[in-house]
Amino acid sequence: MLPFVYRITEYDPADRDEHGSHVSTAGAAGDHGPAESACLQAVAAFAEHAGIDRLAIREPQITPGLADFGAEPAVEGHGPAGLFPSGPAGFHDGAQVSLALGLELVRAMLRDNGAWCRLEVEGRFTVHVGWDRYVYIGSSGPCEEALARTRALGLFPERLDASPYDADYDEPGGQRPADDVFWARLRWCVAMRQAALLEETYAGNATRWHRLNDDTLDEVRARLTPRARLAVWPDLATGVAAVLAGLPQEGLIEPVREDADGRITRTTADETRFTGIAAKITGARAAAALSVYTDRRRPLFTAVLPDSDGVLRARWRTEPTPSDRHWAVLRTLHRGQVVTGTVTEIAGFGVTFVDIGGFTAMINIPELSWRHINSPTDIVTVGQEITAEILDVDMVAERVPLSLKALQPDPMLDLARQVGQIVTGPVTKLVPFGAFVRIEDSEDGFEGLVHNTELADEHVERPEDVVQVGEALTVKILEVDPTRRRIALSHRHALAVAPERHRHA
Repeated sequence: MLPFVYRITEYDPADRDEHGSHVSTAGAAGDHGPAESACLQAVAAFAEHAGIDRLAIREPQITPGLADFGAEPAVEGHGPAGLFPSGPAGFHDGAQVSLALGLELVRAMLRDNGAWCRLEVEGRFTVHVGWDRYVYIGSSGPCEEALARTRALGLFPERLDASPYDADYDEPGGQRPADDVFWARLRWCVAMRQAALLEETYAGNATRWHRLNDDTLDEVRARLTPRARLAVWPDLATGVAAVLAGLPQEGLIEPVREDADGRITRTTADETRFTGIAAKITGARAAAALSVYTDRRRPLFTAVLPDSDGVLRARWRTEPTPSDRHWAVLRTLHRGQVVTGTVTEIAGFGVTFVDIGGFTAMINIPELSWRHINSPTDIVTVGQEITAEILDVDMVAERVPLSLKALQPDPMLDLARQVGQIVTGPVTKLVPFGAFVRIEDSEDGFEGLVHNTELADEHVERPEDVVQVGEALTVKILEVDPTRRRIALSHRHALAVAPERHRHA
């Protein structure tokens, strides 16, 4: 907020009522010329006094009705359309313009010419055009010469504490940037056929739509307007009849349609225009009817383009989607982090889902326990609070795998210290190459393999020729490999050991 702020108006402050509204009709029905020229000269005087020759466009809008310069009708068309070589898209947040071009934008705003923006030099100077002939100028220093010039032009400068049009973007949470992670996520969604369209809002109420596939994604990214707001959407519906049937009886909608040439356009319509909109949708290749209401719009995820150095300087925000809220949580997480959450679901395919504060993470069966389990319900229940370690944070697929066992000591490490011991345990399973024997006295005890070559001194073709499931077998622990989760046992080596050295599992 700048320390010196002035409201410039052609109305004498003495001609205002108790609510601060002017009551004089002087000039209200006159032409734009004299008053407009005086305002532009005043802005130029303040800029010259502040040493300003270039301005930055901030939060541009393509919209009529914000400023009204008298009783004349608004000028048709969009004010910035003829001012930028690149067309209206040159009217974007952060665009640097000369003072002369800045004055032309002020003129367009004064004429209610379908454009509005803040003009600023950060920390030094601002120009805001407001309702009913008011121009607000902010400066980092006093501007006595400019004030005198303004009065000489027949205008009235008034000192204020602040401009009512100062930007106010102190919303909680961070805005998702369209950085490399965003584009990797978008590429993944396109490959998975979840996303097909990108909505680019380069100024308020001014959008362009882009069809996406793996071949066009980089080209689309390269030609986006700086600092644009982006929204990712699923594909349009080719069943146009269903779109028509879903139109509401009344209210505002935003029909989006793709014509035969692949051009995608959007408009805003109420029930008075539904007949015409329906006719256009009928002839479209594909279409959708989006709600204009924020809480009913359903893009997949959104972002704002950062500058070329990666810094997000745009002040405007997108309305966060569930995916954007997931991003906000994921960026606070890292591999190896210990988190606490609540089990929300145990899926039929064995995955346990855990809410870790706004994001649903997952635990695969092998990460629930160091020991073999038949079902996740052997370890956890829905509603249970658990503490687990994050194995990875996948910002692209939006997945966070967890591990319960990572926070528990591996009991196989203790077993590794028992290599060479003789134990007796039940045979749990026969396979063509040997027999598995449980070597711990519990239902979830570790099992090791007695290879056919270790079942007897003589050659063994089939393990069932020597032992049966359920039979107790005495074995020697030959090797324990905690990394590969393998235990090698030998029956024939155990036979050569004295019985007093045997223990039962």
